[in-house]
Amino acid sequence: MKQLKNLLEESSLKITPQRLAILKELEKKGHASIEEIYDNIRDFFPSISLATIYKNITALKDENIITEICLHHKPKYEITKEPHAHFICKKCGAVEDIPFNDIIKDEINKHYPDSQKELYIYGICRECKGKV
Repeated sequence: MKQLKNLLEESSLKITPQRLAILKELEKKGHASIEEIYDNIRDFFPSISLATIYKNITALKDENIITEICLHHKPKYEITKEPHAHFICKKCGAVEDIPFNDIIKDEINKHYPDSQKELYIYGICRECKGKV
């Protein structure tokens, strides 16, 4: 929890219980949609509105505390970390981080130093392959 508070302290945002709950949920899930976050933190904040979640997600995104993962159906969010790729299952929609190795990082940074690095890989996850 202290690490999550530090993320907010280093930004221009106030530390609020709602923001901490959103970050805690993203830390726990790894990747989550606004609706998933809303459903899971409503137990702790029964009066919280979906609009409050949207406003806080936007504020956290603007401060680069969280990152939006652009999916075809609904975006998901994660706590911002080192550049990495995302594997997205075409069947169940699961999202998994795939780290860049040093060679890929160096090449990307050499050719595109000031760019936002996003790489999406689509396929069928191990769990869905096992169900076939």
